[in-house]
Amino acid sequence: MSELKLGTRWDKTFPKSKAVEHCKVTFPNRYGITLVADMYIPKNAAGRLPAIAVCGPFGAVKEQASGLYAQTMAERGFLTLAFDPSFTGESGGVPRYMASPDINTEDFMAAVDFLSTRENVDPEKIGIIGICGWGGLAINAAALDTRIKATAAMTMYDMTRVNANGYFDAENSEEARYQKKLALNAQRTEDFKNGSYTLGGGVVDPLPDDAPYFVKDYYDYYKTKRGYHKRSLNSNDGWNVIGCMSFMNQPILKYSCEIRSAVLVVHGEKAHSLYFGKDAYADMTRDSKYAENKELLIIPGASHTDLYDGGGKNAIPFDKLEKFFVENLGKQI
Repeated sequence: MSELKLGTRWDKTFPKSKAVEHCKVTFPNRYGITLVADMYIPKNAAGRLPAIAVCGPFGAVKEQASGLYAQTMAERGFLTLAFDPSFTGESGGVPRYMASPDINTEDFMAAVDFLSTRENVDPEKIGIIGICGWGGLAINAAALDTRIKATAAMTMYDMTRVNANGYFDAENSEEARYQKKLALNAQRTEDFKNGSYTLGGGVVDPLPDDAPYFVKDYYDYYKTKRGYHKRSLNSNDGWNVIGCMSFMNQPILKYSCEIRSAVLVVHGEKAHSLYFGKDAYADMTRDSKYAENKELLIIPGASHTDLYDGGGKNAIPFDKLEKFFVENLGKQI
């Protein structure tokens, strides 16, 4: 792959804070893919800091919601990292616009690798925040990586469930999955013939009058000045049609009940995706001896994308996030 070209100007969907230092960094995952991240450090910080890696939403880039979370948590005393996952944004990996339950979980773990070896980070005080589809991947990473001491899953999706069962489990049948597989494998054949991958399209534009509520919710974020970004898949042409195919038969939350570290699941009361958060929390706590440090927080009146940027309602519970991470990571040494 050609050398990565990193932007040098501030091109985020949120204003730059005067309370933190910002720089871009790179690090490899174990597949040899170079990830690009924005690192935020509290100004005048000294010693080893607790650190948080942030990613998501699924199809977004670090200049959107994950960067807002990272910068805000840095204002509250944490060294933070908002990274682009493999195959997207400024990060490496070819072909572009692919997703993988394995590689994308590894992306979180690679961020922990990077943070664990920095002189200004306490390696015993590392947490992660996953937003939307990356909320589920964050829980999967926490189930695998014992270095992660605290995880916040914000407005989460279980990407394996939605790909296998459709929205609201409306396509949860062997026949429906078989028909999806027929279409996806036919697309694979066409893509191979053409020597390129067909894009599936991002959030629908123009917005149909009869669009479902959750589609309108996505449009309001990704297709307007509120959250549009030129590198965001959801703002533009989307994932490859076959990009998420492997999520269909690889449930990522199978061992979530074995997570010993703290997990906070946060969802909006009006989010179409609320059932993912409720069920993920139930799976982590039902018949589990590690249930005590798990928590579900539902934000009254909040939609799915309100937890991307606050939705003009200050819907993101940053005070709660700070308290959660301070309690489970501690404060600066």
